[in-house]
Amino acid sequence: MASDAQPTPVFAKPVTLREVAATAGVSVATASKALNGQGRMTAETRERIRETAQRLGFRPNSLAQSLLRRRSFTVGLLTNDTYGRFSLPLMAGVSDALVDAGVSVFLCNVEDDPRLGQLHVDAMLDKRVDGIIATGKRIDRHLPVDLSNLGIPAIYAFTQPDPGAIAFVSDDAGGARLAVEHFCRLGRRRIAHVTGPASFAVVHARAQAYRDVLAENGLPAAEPLLGSWSEAWGHEAVGTLFDGKREAPDAVFCGNDQIARGVIDALRERGIDVPDEVGVIGFDNWEIVAEATRPPLTSVDMNLAALGREAGLTLLSLVGGQPAQPGIRKLPCRLVVRQSCGRPLGG
Repeated sequence: MASDAQPTPVFAKPVTLREVAATAGVSVATASKALNGQGRMTAETRERIRETAQRLGFRPNSLAQSLLRRRSFTVGLLTNDTYGRFSLPLMAGVSDALVDAGVSVFLCNVEDDPRLGQLHVDAMLDKRVDGIIATGKRIDRHLPVDLSNLGIPAIYAFTQPDPGAIAFVSDDAGGARLAVEHFCRLGRRRIAHVTGPASFAVVHARAQAYRDVLAENGLPAAEPLLGSWSEAWGHEAVGTLFDGKREAPDAVFCGNDQIARGVIDALRERGIDVPDEVGVIGFDNWEIVAEATRPPLTSVDMNLAALGREAGLTLLSLVGGQPAQPGIRKLPCRLVVRQSCGRPLGG
């Protein structure tokens, strides 16, 4: 009678350093030094040992290497950005900076819970991470956890830092300038600003840049319209901008891409053409929103991947014993031009 039992899988035993050494015809000590970039030997011998290790499928014992070098080659990334809107592209940049150095990244979501945050930090310290990068969903709020005096480097990216720490943030005012200056170059003269809640520091930084650029170009600045970070608010704001009691704008600079999409939908419902009659620019360059908008949305990109890469490289330097000047470092934004702002008037 045939049996239904499945055969037990056979797993190959990991290749040992002793096997590599025997195959390459050298001592275990010589093989170890060659694979760790140490010791005195000819380039030919070192290369032969490395090729042998690769051919046999030898994988170094990461725990043993960590103990030897007193490093874990891991970095912790803390965030309260539940949806990953900002932390995921930033983490991609961090990983890009660290992968060539053989460093892995552990992502932990602390939400807004101090107890959960401390649990994650304690776990990271137990795992002997080489350093921690803290990031969040806004730059004017501190994560609910204390990262000072941990005995390992801690860097902040896109979140409020501890005093005397190193932090990387995007230049929100500079990004707003890019958007409004672009409208001015296109010949737009009545530029409105629809943005988020007054409780966000970036709202005020971008609004001031909006006023400054218009003043520099001799144009009037309407009072920014403040509301929620939502399409519904963008849709509602169009009712205020086009209520017939004031001169209607020919351009709208929006505080994020959701607001911008709400503005564009409301303009379409009113029979107002975008971009021929009214140009629209958003902020964040959230591609899933910006590229799906009709017409596709011009938006300010905060370069979060580049920001994460800079944070990762700086953390590597600190782990390696190189000093770094504390303080907040602003990285430039860029304007991603699509079809929602149009060609120069008359062009």
